[in-house]
Amino acid sequence: MARKKTPSFITEIPLIVDSSQEKELLSKFEAARQLYNACLNEAMVRMELVRNSEAFKLAKKIPKSKKKERTDAFSAARSAYRYSDYDLQAYATIVANLSKWIADKIDSNTQQTIAKRAFKASVRVIFGRAKKVRFKVSSRFHSVEGKTNKQGLRWKNNELVWGSLKLRSIIDESNPVIMHGLQSPVKYVRILWRELNGKRRWYAQLINEGLPYQKEKNYVSNGLIGLDLNISNIAFVGDEKAGLLPFAKKVPTYEREITALQRKMQRSQRVNNPNNYESDFEIKKGHHTVKKKGKVKKGKREWNRSKNYQKTAQKKRELQRKKAAYAKSQNRKVVNEILRNGKDIKTENVSVKGWQKRYGKAISAKSPGFVLAELIRKAENAGGTVHKFSTQKTALSQTHLDGSRTKKSLSERVHHDATGIKMHRDLMSAYLSRFVNQDDTLSVQDARNGYRGAEPLLLEAWQQSKNREQVGSSESGLIAPERFSDKLRQVNQIADCLQSERKVNPNSQPESAQL
Repeated sequence: MARKKTPSFITEIPLIVDSSQEKELLSKFEAARQLYNACLNEAMVRMELVRNSEAFKLAKKIPKSKKKERTDAFSAARSAYRYSDYDLQAYATIVANLSKWIADKIDSNTQQTIAKRAFKASVRVIFGRAKKVRFKVSSRFHSVEGKTNKQGLRWKNNELVWGSLKLRSIIDESNPVIMHGLQSPVKYVRILWRELNGKRRWYAQLINEGLPYQKEKNYVSNGLIGLDLNISNIAFVGDEKAGLLPFAKKVPTYEREITALQRKMQRSQRVNNPNNYESDFEIKKGHHTVKKKGKVKKGKREWNRSKNYQKTAQKKRELQRKKAAYAKSQNRKVVNEILRNGKDIKTENVSVKGWQKRYGKAISAKSPGFVLAELIRKAENAGGTVHKFSTQKTALSQTHLDGSRTKKSLSERVHHDATGIKMHRDLMSAYLSRFVNQDDTLSVQDARNGYRGAEPLLLEAWQQSKNREQVGSSESGLIAPERFSDKLRQVNQIADCLQSERKVNPNSQPESAQL
């Protein structure tokens, strides 16, 4: 009988870890990392055997209409080479027992979850959802989780217990979110670490059974929402409200600071690893001769990273972490604003990955994919529905209320309808998406009949967007510390300090020679 699935949510609690406990935790994480890499390697070996087998090739030729026959054929091909979750868990147990120190550090339940994690990574490759897997180095292995809350890694009496380790927690009793999680049943526990301001911080994540705590302001309403997702904003049209909301509003990108740190890291790498680079060369540009740096030599090479380089890299990571955290915080507000107006969503099936190839920096700064994923997750958790329809079939940005289509360039942000209506392009697309049927066809007649009632909502949303842009343009004249915070003033000085260091003594050696 299949195990009954119940809703889950995560409660994150910071832990108090002293130096001796951290030493033991790091040794456990190293054992878990090595076991994960061993399981991942074995999973990929078995996956390649399955993929190259005759049984697998024959299974691929079976028509998709014969679903049961096709599924049984693939299952037989995997079973022949013991490529399954349970077989890999058995392999993990053997590896841990042969390496006694891994078995001493990692309990059997945690060994099984590590094997399952490796198996899932290989499954993404065999199904074409990933091109390759990544073996973990120590700095990229951040979490370990248990299987149940009864043995191994578990939560007991507001402490995280893992073998002989008992880690106390920091509990904010005034926080209703934390208290709701502590009062809910715990399925299993995850322990993880993050680097904050150059220091490692430890956290326990309780995977609770039930529904998460919902703040009063973040309610989810019943209603239909039409969406139009863009690179820097999202337009929505509900039953009683419409909006054109920007992503990551007033979020500092730290571009200047990150660029300065990256250049400093590059200089340090060239000084400490001269053999890994081709020799410098000169090229002629007009009447001038310009010296160019040599490229990195091809092939696998060892890199010597100085302490100065590591400190600079840590500063860069911290700025990137802040940038991502600010963007997520602001974008979650956008998601909550939309869900207050409805939970049945209709939106175009846009390719965010395609946007990444064309608009890399903009996607990194605004994170439209994160907004869409959060919207879908929260809407479905609240009992809503999500309908993604084809952009090729509907072509909403080109469609008029009389059913005709006119191609537009991306720079045209105002829709001049054939019926004489003038409306913002994104808001018009969001409105039309409300009338897309399940077979991805647009009901033009219904859209035309309902437009007069929705026009005041669309005009109000357009005006609010204009007002927001005017306020933003006036604020853009202020310097960065005035726009964000006093803390940002210190961060913005990084680039200035790096430049001033090179100007202190013009007769001294270049900075790169001193790294």
